[in-house]
Amino acid sequence: MSFKSLGLSEPILRAIEKKGYDTPSPIQAKAIPPVLEGKDVLASAQTGTGKTAGFTLPMLHLLSENPKQKYRPIRALVLTPTRELAAQVYANVKEYSEFLNLRSAVIFGGVNQKPQVATIRQGVDILVATPGRLLDLESQGALSLKRVEIFVLDEADRMLDMGFLRDIERVMKLMQGKRQNLMFSATFSKDIKKLAYSILNNPVQVEATPENTAVEIIEQKVYRVAKGKKTGLIIKLISDGNWKQVLVFNRTKHGANKLCKKMISAGISAAAIHGNKSQGARTKALAGFKNGSVRVLVATDIAARGLDIPLLPHVINFELPNISEDYVHRIGRTGRAGASGEAISLVSADETTYLRDIEKLIDMKIDVEVIEGFEPDPNASREPIKPGQNRNRSQGRNRNSGQRNSGNSKNSNRNRNRRRNDNRG
Repeated sequence: MSFKSLGLSEPILRAIEKKGYDTPSPIQAKAIPPVLEGKDVLASAQTGTGKTAGFTLPMLHLLSENPKQKYRPIRALVLTPTRELAAQVYANVKEYSEFLNLRSAVIFGGVNQKPQVATIRQGVDILVATPGRLLDLESQGALSLKRVEIFVLDEADRMLDMGFLRDIERVMKLMQGKRQNLMFSATFSKDIKKLAYSILNNPVQVEATPENTAVEIIEQKVYRVAKGKKTGLIIKLISDGNWKQVLVFNRTKHGANKLCKKMISAGISAAAIHGNKSQGARTKALAGFKNGSVRVLVATDIAARGLDIPLLPHVINFELPNISEDYVHRIGRTGRAGASGEAISLVSADETTYLRDIEKLIDMKIDVEVIEGFEPDPNASREPIKPGQNRNRSQGRNRNSGQRNSGNSKNSNRNRNRRRNDNRG
């Protein structure tokens, strides 16, 4: 199958060819035809499968079929959970629309809103946005969503994890009239399906991979280690292996900063990326990581969602996530676009339960090793880390499914507000 056989227009095919692509990925081959037909689509695709092009290409085709209006209202809205993902989607829109008479813009928090407002007032066909900045500018009268023809909700599962459900509902109410709705998610959980039913009309459901499976091409390994020896072990692995590009996941913002400082003290160039960092600092850290001036990027789950780092060879879980699905998202940062990758997890005694849950989710046993000098503590408790202990308060997720996305309890409201304020975008 070729992109041409999918029915995309010549200017879009030219842009695809310029990027060096000729064959659509499975999610693109499955999602593009129903989108071109004007149908609502609910798509499930793991990271690194080309899902962004899966909605961007047909969206551009549909918009370009209609002549531009004298004043360009926002005709397509792509809503993303994080600033980094918004910037990535916008970059894709710009590249694929190079030979089309379409204007696009991206808006997110953490930066001055004036340039964003000025761009919107000049007229844009496609707006990529995070919920916070979008609602802020709409409330100020700087933009209108009444003419939106295509609405895309990207990374819907992360949207719910970050507590954006009410913001999504507010955005939906601002769009009027008939429109096409597209929803992309890494998983089809009950909460995702419930949200889909409230947004989509008779959707075509497509999946690129079986639900909740880890990317098979990634080599996964666990090192059992005493909690207090993790820092020494990760420095040894990176130094001995002479690894040049390593993405490290930490459960908390404080922990990410602390680990980053210890890496630098050990002579390893490192930078941290999380919700407390300014957008400028996040952009600088990511740019340094991509150009090789920063060997190690230490990130929290929320900050890392949406990072597009081609050919990333190593991902290390300094701490296992307490939500099993997040493990799949984390290791999916490597092994992208068919490339090989390695995912290593440093597991202490109190993370044993998390490891079992992850292995149950991905339906496989992960190879376990112990390195001399960094052995696990035989006397350490295997009780899992308690909710709220050594965790990122801004994430505030609870293993009890009833609390995770519900807005009914005080704790849930408090957690949602923390996440939204931390990453409001």
